[in-house]
Amino acid sequence: MFMPDFELYTLPNFRLQTGLTLPEAKLAYRTYGALNASRSNAILYPTSYGAQHTDIDWLIGPYRILDSSRYFIIIPNMFGNGLSSSPSNLNEPFGGGRFPVFTHVDNVTAQRQLLRDVFEIERLALAYGWSMGAQQALHWGSLFPDSVERIAAVCSSARTSPHNIVFLEGLRGALTADPAWAGDRFTTRPERGLRAFGRVYAGWALSQAFYRQKVYLELGYSSLEDYLIRDWEASFLRRDASNLLSMLETWKRSDISDNDRYGGDLNAALGAIQAKTLIMPGTTDLYFTQEDSLAEARLIPNAQFRPIPSIWGHRAGNPARNPVDQQFLKTAVAELLSD
Repeated sequence: MFMPDFELYTLPNFRLQTGLTLPEAKLAYRTYGALNASRSNAILYPTSYGAQHTDIDWLIGPYRILDSSRYFIIIPNMFGNGLSSSPSNLNEPFGGGRFPVFTHVDNVTAQRQLLRDVFEIERLALAYGWSMGAQQALHWGSLFPDSVERIAAVCSSARTSPHNIVFLEGLRGALTADPAWAGDRFTTRPERGLRAFGRVYAGWALSQAFYRQKVYLELGYSSLEDYLIRDWEASFLRRDASNLLSMLETWKRSDISDNDRYGGDLNAALGAIQAKTLIMPGTTDLYFTQEDSLAEARLIPNAQFRPIPSIWGHRAGNPARNPVDQQFLKTAVAELLSD
């Protein structure tokens, strides 16, 4: 019998930011390491776009980037990712094109309730995230400034930029061009759309230099086409298309000021972050750019701007197959935690 490697936390009558209520929202999570007696060694590590905890936990372990011999690390799976409440697992009346919109306010609100109710954790030693995971970490710092001591935001943003939205709309267009798209739902599995989605993503997630230097050959692929099929197409063929659209919408709406507290005032929302914060863009990231990250970092009172010098584009922030960028992140996080 299959036994999942995660726990489910149920949130009854969970009201979403958009106004709908889920009778039973589910938050899937996994923990690593041990919580100390003072509950002061907790690290929150939310998932990124399209990922589940098993896709991002490679950096957790003794003496790794997130050191499970010293810290208690919790990975909450983002709403929409197929493990937590998502289009693929919601009961009626939220099926068949009636999928609710999830926001990062929903994600971090549920995460805070989990930490309090299950672990009695009131303050995080660190909120760490990459991409959409870092968007959630920044939401934590702005919405719950007394609850976060440090933030490491890797290749991300506090508010999704217009250019980033253009990228996301291109992904959505590729997926919904599949004949299985009926205007509000997929009638069958959109294989052609998923393959096109992966190829569009491949052009944005890695830099021109990565492809010019043919780094994919060093990773064991025999050609560019082999890389596109076995890495990018394969990555998204294993995901549910409706879930991918759900997470795209969450990403588009990501804005730490889009809530009742800040009313759209991004400067105020960034200025409210009290945590010691590392803002770490990739120097060749095509959609979370250095320029945008620097502008946001300047508005966070206790922030350090520390770009990752890498040709790996956005994937510099999730360097599972890139030891140089792994070491950069490990050093940066160790210094942040020792401060």
